Amino acid sequence: MNENIRVSDADREHVAERLREHFAEGRLTSEELDERIAATLSAKTNADLRAVMTDLPEPELAGAQPGQPGQMPPWPGRQVYYRRRGPRFLPVALLLLFAILVLPGAGFVFVAFLKVMLLLWLVACVAGLFAFGRFRRRMRRNWR
Repeated sequence: MNENIRVSDADREHVAERLREHFAEGRLTSEELDERIAATLSAKTNADLRAVMTDLPEPELAGAQPGQPGQMPPWPGRQVYYRRRGPRFLPVALLLLFAILVLPGAGFVFVAFLKVMLLLWLVACVAGLFAFGRFRRRMRRNWR
């Protein structure tokens, strides 16, 4: 960041707060604190704020440091990492399909499995329709 860029009131308040923390930690006397806060509140550029913080730890808090061009600042939020466990579904499904095509009796097993799954799905749908009808009747009865 350019040293000649003007600072905002929030930047001045941030540096004044850091100065108060350094005073509380015993790094500054009360006279130095008064002088530096006066200089901070009258600062107009980043260079003025950095001059106030030069001999104290963490002088980079008085404005952003110049970074590499084209580099985005790190996101301050929580880092989320996704980790897959086990094999991916698509290769396993392709291997299963290949085995069904190659093995002579596997096609019948696959069709039987498919029929059982469709039957279970149909039973679940019918049970859901009955449950919805019962729920609807109760809602109409309690609504009146």
